[in-house]
Amino acid sequence: MNVETITDGVPLNDAKKALIMIHGRGASAHDILSISKHLNVDDFALVAPQAENRTWYPYSFLAPINENEPSFSKSLEAIHQVVVAIQQNGIEKENIYFLGFSQGACLALEFTARNAAKYGGVVAFTGGLIGDKIYENHYEGKFQNTPIFIGTSDPDLHVPVERVNETEVLLKKMGAAVTKKIYENMGHTISQDEIDLANELIFGK
Repeated sequence: MNVETITDGVPLNDAKKALIMIHGRGASAHDILSISKHLNVDDFALVAPQAENRTWYPYSFLAPINENEPSFSKSLEAIHQVVVAIQQNGIEKENIYFLGFSQGACLALEFTARNAAKYGGVVAFTGGLIGDKIYENHYEGKFQNTPIFIGTSDPDLHVPVERVNETEVLLKKMGAAVTKKIYENMGHTISQDEIDLANELIFGK
């Protein structure tokens, strides 16, 4: 794996489930890992990739995709490498989970939609699919009822609710079991209610 990662929880070669945790802009792998103590993931391997210069792509996730290149494609490839490394430890896709906040939530949704399969679940704390619009031809595969939770504020400084709604429609069309919750004036943060819902819907099995 060329991508720098921090791991925690159960060692990968002993774990039956793995959670990929993707940090937001300006944050770090350590920051996103700290959320795990609030989640029901005691039996998971936790893998948090670190973005170069603490950002997965330079501009807004709503910018034309080519403006965020080459960082955007490199970041998708980084997540792919993490998935491959997890699979090489004998963990199947249906036991691989994704979680991200803000820019990390956008990347988690984008990667899984471009590589849709039966995953363990996806948690997107404030995020949506990436691009100046949603390009349906970028996405392929079927989620086969993968549970996906998206929580966001209305309004949010970085992620318009309209894009969250469009994302929900596309993910459902691809066979995901999407739960979306919009919080009035929550701000750009992660709430206790979102944590509770993630535990109930994604990590409660």
